[in-house]
Amino acid sequence: MRRGILYHFWHKIRSLSKLLTVGLLIGVSLMLGLFVWAARDLPPPEAFASRRISESTKIYDRTGKIALYDVHGEEKRTVIPLENIPEITQKAVIVTEDDRFYDHLGIDFAGILRSVFKNILNRDVGQGGSTITQQLIRSAVLTPEKTLSRKIKEVILSLEIEARYSKEEILGFYLNQIPFGSNIYGIEAASEAFFGKSAKDLSLSDSAVLAALPKAPTYYSPWGTHTDKLIERRNFVLKRLLDKKIVTAEEYQTAVAEKPVFFPPKNTIRAPHFVFEVREELETRFGKEAVEEGGLKVITSLDMELQNLGETVIAEGAAKNEKKWRGTNAALVAIDPNNGEVLTMVGSRDYFDVAHDGNVNVTMRPRQPGSSFKPIVYASAFKRGYTPQTIIFDLPTEFAVDGAKSYKPDNYDGTFHGPLTMRTALSNSLNVPAVKTLYLAGIKESIETARDLGITTLSDANTYGLALVLGGAEVKLLEETSAFGVFAADGLKTSPTLILRIEDNKGNVLFEHEPKPVRVLNKEVARNINDILSDNQARSLVFGLSTPLVLPDRVVAAKTGTTQDYRDGWTVGYTPSLAVGVWVGNNDNTPMRKGADGVVVAAPLWNEFMKKALADKKIETFEKPLPIITNKPILDGNYILETRVKIDLISGKRATSSTPVEFIEEKTFREIHSILYWIKKEDPLGDPPANANQDPQFINWENGVQDWLSANKSILGSLGPPPNEFDDVHNQDSTPKISLTNPQNDAFVSKNDALYVEVSVDASFGINQVLVLTDGSVVGRLFQQNSGSNTLSGLFYPQWKKSFDIDGFFQPQEHTVLVRVFDKIGNVAESSAIVYLR
Repeated sequence: MRRGILYHFWHKIRSLSKLLTVGLLIGVSLMLGLFVWAARDLPPPEAFASRRISESTKIYDRTGKIALYDVHGEEKRTVIPLENIPEITQKAVIVTEDDRFYDHLGIDFAGILRSVFKNILNRDVGQGGSTITQQLIRSAVLTPEKTLSRKIKEVILSLEIEARYSKEEILGFYLNQIPFGSNIYGIEAASEAFFGKSAKDLSLSDSAVLAALPKAPTYYSPWGTHTDKLIERRNFVLKRLLDKKIVTAEEYQTAVAEKPVFFPPKNTIRAPHFVFEVREELETRFGKEAVEEGGLKVITSLDMELQNLGETVIAEGAAKNEKKWRGTNAALVAIDPNNGEVLTMVGSRDYFDVAHDGNVNVTMRPRQPGSSFKPIVYASAFKRGYTPQTIIFDLPTEFAVDGAKSYKPDNYDGTFHGPLTMRTALSNSLNVPAVKTLYLAGIKESIETARDLGITTLSDANTYGLALVLGGAEVKLLEETSAFGVFAADGLKTSPTLILRIEDNKGNVLFEHEPKPVRVLNKEVARNINDILSDNQARSLVFGLSTPLVLPDRVVAAKTGTTQDYRDGWTVGYTPSLAVGVWVGNNDNTPMRKGADGVVVAAPLWNEFMKKALADKKIETFEKPLPIITNKPILDGNYILETRVKIDLISGKRATSSTPVEFIEEKTFREIHSILYWIKKEDPLGDPPANANQDPQFINWENGVQDWLSANKSILGSLGPPPNEFDDVHNQDSTPKISLTNPQNDAFVSKNDALYVEVSVDASFGINQVLVLTDGSVVGRLFQQNSGSNTLSGLFYPQWKKSFDIDGFFQPQEHTVLVRVFDKIGNVAESSAIVYLR
């Protein structure tokens, strides 16, 4: 029984083994077949020595007729022997691109596995496993498509190349073959283009820079806008050399401290800052190989006429500013706010100005915007329910800041202007009202508004504090200009675009820009901002009527900005169809001369560009906003609250139904308080605060207002709130106490006798008079008989009997005798008795 089971098991094992063997043979055969099929049209290994001719990508202006740049053009390469390339340059490339170069046979299987594991751990595909040999094959022989077939060919050729050539020969081929950006191929051409010297003269720092480029030649280009990132990658290469003990710590420190000086490109290129932004976008969209070799035709948004105008205005304006204000650089960007098309991009005074980092595109670099950021904060306030007529007190104010030193800003003109509307405060760029407006609008909410408008550089609210409204954050000129374009477009945002259409080398359209406006701001909010920024009369309080923010023949909206120590001067302004932003300063962030504010250094350049750009354009106007009435005085432009109240003249308190008419007077009371006294900042249109003191800023804001009131009593007159208490002297408790002691109730009186009346009175406020009435008619007054006594008595002889029918009136029936007492403040008390006449 046991033998049968073992035999059966062994039979199964042999059958499975045969199947596995057959499967393995089939798999190997298929793999070999696949390799044979993939290699059927392989070029000989020598083919890498002559790089295939690729078709260049051409970039045009918006008309498609003016060529801005040929991404390839004529290939620039100078082949030099490996011995003419410094050893440190060779090692810098190896440790960066393939540090196991001398250990593998063309394919680094260990590196591939390591990159796979890293990709799995990092959950991305950032780690590659290509060797220098593979990169050489890919660059020199194979087409750029990413297919399994091409990968197999790459592996086969890499193995063949390694078998046929030495490592030194392969490294020499590689360094003479690979692209370093633009149309530059090989280490010698790159050294001459970027540093103006032969490769044999490269320093350690230079070598590290060139070793950093092959990973992303366009992004890291010394002629592009990411030179700071290039330096970071250079330092990474230097650190690799240090870690491998190829350089000493001293050599490393010296190289890290070195600031490379890059030669400008000698290519024919128009609007270079714009072109490099376009190229970077193309490579992001299609990949570097497709851009360099795919023969794309790119129609951009650039208006060449406006671009030429912008370059002239910036070059001439920056030269004047350098001489007068020590501002060596300037930048300008122009956008059509209705479709987001970037019409002009001048990233610096001169792209080819090496001394001043002219290749840096300042329109894409974060800089502090100063007060030019204020309209975004005011727009946030209007979104929350505040109005252009809202009253803000421009007074010395200390702002409470949690966990930090209190903040006390000053104004640009060095003075304070008392109560102002938000309209006037924004027009005149006053700092104290702006900080208060940011507090009312909310820092978090203002950042959200900025993001909605297209500003991407702001982090969370805790980063900035109340200085955000004065330009404490950093924004890009392109993005802030586009954000102002949202105001121009009545609250509709169309993201900036540089590219209108892309075609392949066969004319097929790969991309076409279709504007997709999105509402990000209520149109009434946008219209209020437009109305304020275009009101030259409103800004005259600080700027006067004659400024570069005005065009003689049309309405324009504009805002300036100046940062601390005059490091940046801004002007951003617009019409309904053109938004233009200008920045002036120094690329290294050194201050300009004192007084170099935005209206002085940037606004004249903005004015010159706008004036000429709009010279032959139709005159446009902004839609007027609807009037706003909230029925809240402080929001509707009235900072003095007048209240008419009926007052009791005796107590000085509010009159009641018990207050005698003769003691009532209607008075007008006038109150002035900070806005936090009247509204809750998060809900200005809602109920007033039950306890304004709970707001952390209230005390400081209110103290400033009350100090101002004290200093201006002669102007403002009598001020004060109406009383909250009510008349407490004309009431039951204060009424005189009276007792009629004679006649007694139900007493009999002879008609021949005199009527004798006696009362006892207790009056807190003194007695004014006591009247005696019989049957409702006054018959006389009582007077106090003896000093110090509250008892009043008197004999009344009814003189009135003479005017009546005695027989008819004085019948034996009951009569009412009433005594009415008046105190000195109008309180009344009565006491009566019924008497019978006999």
